[in-house]
Amino acid sequence: MATEITHVQPGSIAERLSLVPGDRLKSIAGEPVIDQIDYQALTARARFTMEVIAPDGTEREVLVRKKDWEPLGLTLDQTIVSAPRPCANRCIFCFIDQMPPGMRRTLYVKDDDWRLSLMMGNFITMTNITEKEFDRILRRRVSPLYISVHTTDPALRCRMMGNPHAGNVMERLQRLKDAGLRFHCQIVLCPGWNDGDALRRTLQDLASLYPAACSVALVPVGLTKYREGLPVIRPYDRESAARLVDEAHAMQEAYFRQLSTRFVFPSDEFYCLSGRPLPEDEAYEDYPQIENGVGMLRMFETDLAFAAMDEPVAQTPERQLVIGCGTSIAGIMQGWCDRYAPRGTHVRVKPIINHFFGESVTVTGLLTGGDLLAQLKDEVCDAFLICRNTIRNEGDLFLDDMPVEELRRALPAPLRIVENTGEAFWHAISGWEEHHG
Repeated sequence: MATEITHVQPGSIAERLSLVPGDRLKSIAGEPVIDQIDYQALTARARFTMEVIAPDGTEREVLVRKKDWEPLGLTLDQTIVSAPRPCANRCIFCFIDQMPPGMRRTLYVKDDDWRLSLMMGNFITMTNITEKEFDRILRRRVSPLYISVHTTDPALRCRMMGNPHAGNVMERLQRLKDAGLRFHCQIVLCPGWNDGDALRRTLQDLASLYPAACSVALVPVGLTKYREGLPVIRPYDRESAARLVDEAHAMQEAYFRQLSTRFVFPSDEFYCLSGRPLPEDEAYEDYPQIENGVGMLRMFETDLAFAAMDEPVAQTPERQLVIGCGTSIAGIMQGWCDRYAPRGTHVRVKPIINHFFGESVTVTGLLTGGDLLAQLKDEVCDAFLICRNTIRNEGDLFLDDMPVEELRRALPAPLRIVENTGEAFWHAISGWEEHHG
């Protein structure tokens, strides 16, 4: 099957080779082009041939000579970008299986696509990858990947993931290592299932794959009130989260002596749940799993401190701000406000209880417009602040489909949406734009 060329970059190698829109690309280096992964990998070479079909059906072979990684200059028809590959598991902790009915359809999509892992850092389980496709991963040298391991015990992994084919994770990770590829790992911890001795075995197994296994994130299970028919899982509380953090710190010290890296990193949510102080910046090394919520709060405060130092505002007119956020981060955020807000600005952090998903859901990113409105509408202040990650990427809707503008109209004071960075937070609480507008 050939893929149509829709655009040729002016002045590019492709234009010099007389390729034009409407030509169809049949193969590169003798291999069919399945998707963008194939295209990028096969055209990264310095020398290769392409089979091209002209609009009139004439076929020709094109010899390409260029520098390694130099772009070819082609845009291919978007049909080459296939839909994300669906998940084949029925994990006991799957958040999508705990979603309430009647939400927008995109919120129920379960993807488990290794291509998105490479391109966007999505975590995958590898249970839906055939041997043929796994061989393609090895041949294309796909690295790094982000892999949801959860446990290396074959029987336990099959049980937790509801998939009888989930038990070969160590064999596949070993093959990735043998091929010189690297990967980051995630363990969603479910108390009574994959913690304790099971966790220690998993970490020992993964550490044996270092440096191919670059890092391991520990993430607490997220449980909503919509778990009818699902296995019983005990949530983490303050005491159990504190034990996990203390054990992880001890393991970090041991791994640092053994591997010169801390290797295992509890997610920020464990620190919020436990009340343990956030580690210092150096404890996160190069922040290998920042997008997985590991070190995000430390980086946020570091950026906030730098912004307050570089863009100081000594005093503001008297004003009251109210910040709506998840219950787990409320104490940390109030501490930031007390420390960094300039004189004259009084910030009150309002923990928003998540009635939509259930009170055990404590993170800010899963707050809904309805809960925000119900719990902020009677607050007296000069302005409300909420984090941008409560809203979908398009910037218009909360998870419950309430439009942002509806909340804005209903609140008794102006609403400001703040980007999730320390610098943006400083600008919001200090009124920096007003002073430097």
